[in-house]
Amino acid sequence: MAVSDLPHSSDVEIVGLVASPGHRYDGRPGGVLPEQDGDRRAEIEVRAGYGVVGDRYAGRPAHRDAQLTVLAVEAVEALAAELGAGPMDPLLARRTVVLRGAEVEALRGAEFSLDSGAGEVRLRGGRPANPCAWLDSALAPGAHRGLRGRAGIRCAALSGGVLRLGPAVLRSAVPLDPAAAGLAVRPVARRR
Repeated sequence: MAVSDLPHSSDVEIVGLVASPGHRYDGRPGGVLPEQDGDRRAEIEVRAGYGVVGDRYAGRPAHRDAQLTVLAVEAVEALAAELGAGPMDPLLARRTVVLRGAEVEALRGAEFSLDSGAGEVRLRGGRPANPCAWLDSALAPGAHRGLRGRAGIRCAALSGGVLRLGPAVLRSAVPLDPAAAGLAVRPVARRR
């Protein structure tokens, strides 16, 4: 699908970028969070078919359809309000790209692109990036369950480029509703 085939455009903001050479939430969740400041980035380089340069998942065949993850910051903000937990750091959810103003969950199975002024990076949204039990320690008790259906999506990198913090344009094959950015997508109940 060419960029011209992505008819829907939205102004968004990239509020967080994470790339990590190692796994931070390894083993059983505990009270002490591992150091993560070194994983926060002002920009990341994405390579087509490879992923994010410097990230532990880059170039791994098992992660070819999950080379990076995208999350709507509104999901974390809504969770904080629901739990009465106060502000939460969305980067502790360990998603590669954190966006404001994007209905990320609607991008499952859809092609889209992000352009933060350094060239357009094309992605294909895939399966959900399910939350892990560590989020109860990292964000607040109840975060693991509370982020189900809105913890972001796993994406394949279809083209390379650089993503930077700040304003960006998201182009998509599907229309997006920024007001739905923090809402959970619930699985469809199966009929018996």
